[in-house]
Amino acid sequence: MDALESLIAEATDSLWTWAVLPVVAVLGVYFTMRSGVVQIRMLPRMVKGLTDRTPTDAAGRPQSLSAFQAFTVSAASRVGIGNIAGVGTAIAVGGPGAIAWMWLMALVGAATSFIEATLAQLYKHRDASGFRGGPAYYVERGLRARWLGIVLAVVLILAAPFAVTMLQSFTIAETVTDSFTGGAPGWVAPAVAVTVAALTAGVVFGGAHRIALVTETLVPLMALLYLGLGLVIVVLHVDAIGPVVSAIFEDAVSGQAVAGGALGTVILTGVQRGMFSNEAGFGTAPNAAASAATTHPVKQGLVQSLGVYFDTFLVCSITAFIILVTRPDLETAEPGIALTHDAVVGSLGGWAGALLSVIVFLLAFSTILGLYFYGESNIEYITPRRAALNGYRLAVIALVAIGGLVSASLVWSLADLLLGVLALLNLLALAPLSRHVFALLKDFTSQERAGRDPVYTRDRVPGIPGVEVWEDERSVTGLPPQDEPARG
Repeated sequence: MDALESLIAEATDSLWTWAVLPVVAVLGVYFTMRSGVVQIRMLPRMVKGLTDRTPTDAAGRPQSLSAFQAFTVSAASRVGIGNIAGVGTAIAVGGPGAIAWMWLMALVGAATSFIEATLAQLYKHRDASGFRGGPAYYVERGLRARWLGIVLAVVLILAAPFAVTMLQSFTIAETVTDSFTGGAPGWVAPAVAVTVAALTAGVVFGGAHRIALVTETLVPLMALLYLGLGLVIVVLHVDAIGPVVSAIFEDAVSGQAVAGGALGTVILTGVQRGMFSNEAGFGTAPNAAASAATTHPVKQGLVQSLGVYFDTFLVCSITAFIILVTRPDLETAEPGIALTHDAVVGSLGGWAGALLSVIVFLLAFSTILGLYFYGESNIEYITPRRAALNGYRLAVIALVAIGGLVSASLVWSLADLLLGVLALLNLLALAPLSRHVFALLKDFTSQERAGRDPVYTRDRVPGIPGVEVWEDERSVTGLPPQDEPARG
């Protein structure tokens, strides 16, 4: 087992160092410049998009999930143990400087997220429950390569709802057992994992709309609880904020990694943990973006960019400050959630550790639901057979149930490897398809300048192949057409 774990870890490091990281950097900068720094320029429109009206069908029912519901489904998968355990690992391995690279990754990654989410909306598929879409769909329809779409779908299912879901279950079980003074009985971890599996089954068998209803409640609740807890700790150590900020930026360029001692370790750790947390470029969040009913693909692209900021600049940052303001000894620190747990308990006492356990449960459980949603979309892409969907549901529930018993380090390495492959395939597909997004962005901007609520239909931007929906304005909005504006 140790030899297998070592082999996977080496392959993962090589893939990220020599393939994923260069592609992420080059394409992120290209998307930023080519879009006119859309992730900063259109920040107010991102926020506004959360409250956009949901288009209805002929019977007056919402066509699919609302923009906010799609945002919370993607936030549910983004905001998970990566925000606590992942940030702790980044600091333990890469030092405070890794956080600066996480922030830079989020800023550049928001442009990549905009591209992939807009494409997911453009190439989405209509089914009985609303809309579906994601990398598999835009690869097949935009690049005319169904075989590559199936490869992407399979890798995504193995990486996200399978491997990463096991990590969420493990973290919940570990957090509960760690809360026992003197050690937990051996039956506790399996019992916790089975309980989480039962809760998961109760939600996922209700379909996409039940998942959206649960996540739109859980995501704001867990975010408020965790941000509130973190702010209390930061205020108690307010004198340490200045030195912490200085250490983050100084270590980011000095190469003083805790393990390895090289600038490359700091950068790689920050970028890898940042991507794992905010999912920009992975090709996972577009599956949620495609499910939204909206009047223009760009609208949901902007909303999903905001999700990257929410994940990294708010949730990941509060974890970093919780850890660093308490001045831990990083030379002896264990990677993972232990750093955050020790900082919280050391600052506020045992009750705060219990509250952190509740927050971790909410984070991990909501992530399980979000990742399940992504996998369901890709199962339905591969085959419409109901038996395949039910088999997938049972497999996810089983993996949640056994997640508390697996080797966390092995699953972390496997998840990183699979997500690296997924990210590379997705990013290479985004490069040729991004021209359609820039055309859509131009159309969106011209409509806004004309004083119109932007509406996209297939005839507005000629030359985009494979678009299935977006037939006409009434089918998109559920309303009579607006006055036709001048087209730029």
